[in-house]
This record gives sequence, C-alpha cells and structure tokens, in this order.
Amino acid sequence: MTEAATSPVTVTVRLIRSFQHRNIRNLVIHDVDVTTTVSDFMELVRGRLKTAPALPPPFRNFAYDTFKIETQAFGFKTNDPVINREDDETLILQPGKSLGESGVKNETEISFFKLDDYLQYKQNPVHALS
Repeated sequence: MTEAATSPVTVTVRLIRSFQHRNIRNLVIHDVDVTTTVSDFMELVRGRLKTAPALPPPFRNFAYDTFKIETQAFGFKTNDPVINREDDETLILQPGKSLGESGVKNETEISFFKLDDYLQYKQNPVHALS
C-alpha cells in the first residue's frame, strides 16, 4: 500500500435513529485508520456516542448495528433524503473486513442504523414529514 492509502482519513457517521421521521445526526470522526476492522470502528463510534456533547440522549443509547456507505467525496448522491437504498450487497460494511477493503476513504459518509428498521423502511419508504 502507498503512504496515501494508509494515511488517516476523516469519516462522517450519519446516525439514523428513525427512517420514517428522519431523525438523523452527524458525528465527524477524524484520524481514522482505514486498516481498522468494521467491527472495531463500530465499537469506536459507540464509545464516541456516549461522550459527544451535541447528541441528544436518544441518539447516544440507540441500538445501532449496521454501517452502510452513503456517499464519498465527489461521488453521487441519492435522491432519498434518509439513506441510499441501492447496492446493499456492496455498500453495507461487513464486520470482518477493514474499512479500506470496504471502500472507505477520506470524506466518506457512512450511515449507522438498526438493520431491522432499515429493512422495514426499504419495504415502505414513507416519511412522516412528507
């Protein structure tokens, strides 16, 4: 790997507490090592949730269990304001892989959510605010 490929990156984690009500908050994490496994990064994010001053308590204690790449710098954006519902097989991050192997690079946005809630939303993508 080149030095640029292993240098620390900045990742924005989009915490999705409710798909239907669009309860979303961002948590920016700097100096992320892309050789970190997805499961280790998940634990790091959960630790940061407990101490992030800008997050209301419902976001800190929610049972997030899945990461999915939302967007990357200079990449495409989805039309859905909550989450990209396409390409689950390639964009949902697998716990045993490293972030780099999963396609995470500098300025990647990753959605963090509860998988059961996402699957329900995907079946019926209705927003309470619509």
